[in-house]
Parts: sequence; structure tokens; C-alpha cells
Amino acid sequence: MIKGNTMKIEYPKIGICGLSCRLCPSYNTEAKSRCLGCKSESRIAAGCPFITCALKNKGIEFCWQCDERETCEKWKKHREAGKKADSFKCYQKLEEDIAFIQRNGVAEFEKTQIVREELLKEMLREFNEGRSKSYYCIASTVLDINELEDALRKARKDSKRIDVKDKSKLMHSIIDEIAGRKNYYLRLRK
Repeated sequence: MIKGNTMKIEYPKIGICGLSCRLCPSYNTEAKSRCLGCKSESRIAAGCPFITCALKNKGIEFCWQCDERETCEKWKKHREAGKKADSFKCYQKLEEDIAFIQRNGVAEFEKTQIVREELLKEMLREFNEGRSKSYYCIASTVLDINELEDALRKARKDSKRIDVKDKSKLMHSIIDEIAGRKNYYLRLRK
């Protein structure tokens, strides 16, 4: 619920513009600076053009629900920029995710993001040497779910009795091999 507004937020972990909060490094931290998603009270208070326009002015949860979505320059510019560059989070799948939502609905997208988030948490818990969070967040966004599951399965099988630093190297090599084969890009694009 938005303070001062009766609008109920149904999908707090899916960004107004289509990004998945669940796979963001800022969401996956224990620090005081942890972001709880763009629809959390702190983010709504801080605001962004999408929060102001969609939530506050139009009372809708997502840009694609807007009657002006086809002509909105702000959303078009955001989507175009997301095809070429990232900011703090990986935007590589934004267009694909929006298309998925439009075909299958937000509830189905949410289900896939919950699975991705759980796989990400497993990677962070078992294979993070303290420097791989952003890398795993990008991998969880870019790789297919079955590829993530296969990578975890293989890394677990091959990492018995080695320390976390070597486990992380192993997981990176498995993910890098998949990415190389599929032409995935596993860095933030600046």
C-alpha cells in the first residue's frame, strides 16, 4: 500500500519498468543500504520518474499498463538505453522480460523470478567468496533457468572438499563456459 494512497501493490519485487528486484545486487545485500525494491516505502519516498508517473500520478503498478505506453518517450528512452547499457543492475533481458509478461502475465513472470532468486541465493550461499555477488546476479538474470540449475548441479558435484575461493572459481568457470557457448555477456555494460 502506498502511503496516502489506497493503491495495493500486488508485485513489490517487479519494477515498474519491468526489472526484477529479486536479481539486483542492491536487493541481495545485508548492508544498511539494502534496497527492498522500487515499490518499497523508502524507494517510493525517494522517487524516480517511473514511480512518480505510474504509481503516484496514474495509480498503476507497471508502465505496460499505461494507456500511453506506446507513445511514452520516458519509457521508450529507458528501454532503448537498456538495450545498450546497464546501470547498477543488468538490463540485458528487460525487453525479453516485458514481452514475456505481455504474453503470459505478471503472475507467471513472478514465478520465474522466484525460481531465479532461489538459484541466486544458492550460488551466493555456497559459491560466493565475497566478490562474486554482482557476477551471480547477472548470471541469474541472463542464463536460462535450466542452465543455472545445471551449473549449480555440476559445481556441487565437482567442489567437494575444496574451500570457498576454489568453489567460486569453479562456479565461474562453469558459468563462463555456458556464456561462451551461448554468447551471453556477464558484465555490466557501461
